[in-house]
Amino acid sequence: MIELRDLRPDDADLLYAWRRDPDVRRWMSDADFPDEAAHRAWVERLAADPDRHGWIITREGSPAGLLTLTGLDGPHRRAEWNWLVGDAEARGRGVGRAAQVLGLDRAFHELGLHKVFAEVLADNDAALKAQAAAGFRREGYLPGHVLMAGEPRDVVLLGMTAEMWAAKGDAIRAPLLQAKLISPRS
Repeated sequence: MIELRDLRPDDADLLYAWRRDPDVRRWMSDADFPDEAAHRAWVERLAADPDRHGWIITREGSPAGLLTLTGLDGPHRRAEWNWLVGDAEARGRGVGRAAQVLGLDRAFHELGLHKVFAEVLADNDAALKAQAAAGFRREGYLPGHVLMAGEPRDVVLLGMTAEMWAAKGDAIRAPLLQAKLISPRS
């Protein structure tokens, strides 16, 4: 079963290990990879800042990834969406799709957001596929939008509104429920 639990400061070591993994790192568009102290400060801010929220994605109770929303306090009720599956054993098993469904439920039903949006590297086929399966719509394409190792990389803009989720969410959730990847909403 895939679930989300609130991020805690003691998750910092695991998140740092995931962020150092080359299979994860290659898809992260951070300008600079933080040292361990800067990473710990980022986790503490993420866990404490009301403008942000972070959840650890769990698979059968074990940490498998991270999902974050940033910009919760803005006037437009929208937030930037980021996620990763850090546990190599969890990749390719529906964890990303399931976590996104759970995260979209939280974003729209619990946090009352109007929209979530994401920037995804254009060659990150797995993330683009998972987000399309979760109902995200492509909203734009930004050539050379980020520099990674000094090289320009293209970015795809994705978005989901509360109205879109209300119309699509049950159909997207159904196969995940059937596969017992998630539990029914309470």
